[in-house]
Amino acid sequence: MRLKTTLNSLLCATLLLALPAAAQKLPKKKAVLKSMTLTNDYFMKKWPDTGKEIVTNIARPSHIWTRGVYYEGLMALYQTDKQARYYDYAVDWGTKHQWGIRRGITDRNADNQCAGQTYLELYQIDPKPERLHDIKAAVDNMVNSPKIDDWNWIDALQMAMPVFAKLGVMTKDTAYYEKMYRIYNYSKTQHGGQGLYNPQDKFWWRDKDFVPPYKEPNGEDCYWSRGNGWVVAAMVRVLDVMPKDAPHRAEYEQMYMNMMQALPPLQRPDGFWNVSLHDSTHFGGKEMTGTALFVYGMAWGLNHGLLDKKQYEPIIAKAWKGMVTDCIHKDGFLGYVQGTGKEPKDSQPVTFTSKPDFEDYGLGCFLLAGSEVYKLK
Repeated sequence: MRLKTTLNSLLCATLLLALPAAAQKLPKKKAVLKSMTLTNDYFMKKWPDTGKEIVTNIARPSHIWTRGVYYEGLMALYQTDKQARYYDYAVDWGTKHQWGIRRGITDRNADNQCAGQTYLELYQIDPKPERLHDIKAAVDNMVNSPKIDDWNWIDALQMAMPVFAKLGVMTKDTAYYEKMYRIYNYSKTQHGGQGLYNPQDKFWWRDKDFVPPYKEPNGEDCYWSRGNGWVVAAMVRVLDVMPKDAPHRAEYEQMYMNMMQALPPLQRPDGFWNVSLHDSTHFGGKEMTGTALFVYGMAWGLNHGLLDKKQYEPIIAKAWKGMVTDCIHKDGFLGYVQGTGKEPKDSQPVTFTSKPDFEDYGLGCFLLAGSEVYKLK
């Protein structure tokens, strides 16, 4: 009798928890686009000069990874709403930097190659050779060398993998796919001792500093929200462009599905995910960037028939509503964006009014999410 009562109580609790999610409905396309336009207009007004240096503790050129992620989002907005001013803003950015990458074509750092994602997309729209030259030369240097241990932090997967995938598509040369897989697989199975991916929990440790025995205050493994969001985005952006028969595509699809299965139970009641995915008490406030990247991944999966609509649509709707309601200021500034770093404690406190050290990549994540939410039927 006692077991039956316990089971009934658990069933009731489960149903009650499911009710708010089930009540969530997808936003209207017009509303999604309005939020994307407002937040992007804020940024474009603030940065009229696309070549202007970004000054925080030091001055950095404006084609570093943070700005590269913004332009990924801008191009997604442009594909959603083909306003010439978006395209022109992206072309101006590439032109101001002479379509180059930070530290030149001999540099192997994934962060510096991130800008190449937009360069290649703009090349596909208007194939001017200068748009392709430097990023292709940089990646060719990697393809033609035996080194495979470059991506020793998981953010690197999002910064560089889509560049390799795009070049594979554009050149029809599988060498790009093969090299991408070898560097990715080294990150997954070798870095940090036995790899940065934990197949039991289906999440990634950010880098070697966080593999066990490192633990969060509650004794759990440290899975940083945005770091895992970068991996989700990497899988999505690679799968989005790779042909169905491309080498190793099945591995990326399986990784994507693994992570998608692990995320739903961890969503907060307000729609967000914690900065520490397995420790809700370690800086347990709202955070937009990881949440936006997970929404991007889930909405893309629904749009491509990989995920179950009944399960994931309410999760997406709840998260999108949380971001739009709780993060967007009247002028389009985005709150609850964790600044740069590598773990939950970095750039805290994260609040509605806190300004991250770089405002660009948070907007990029939001625009990527919006571009896929907009497509949902």
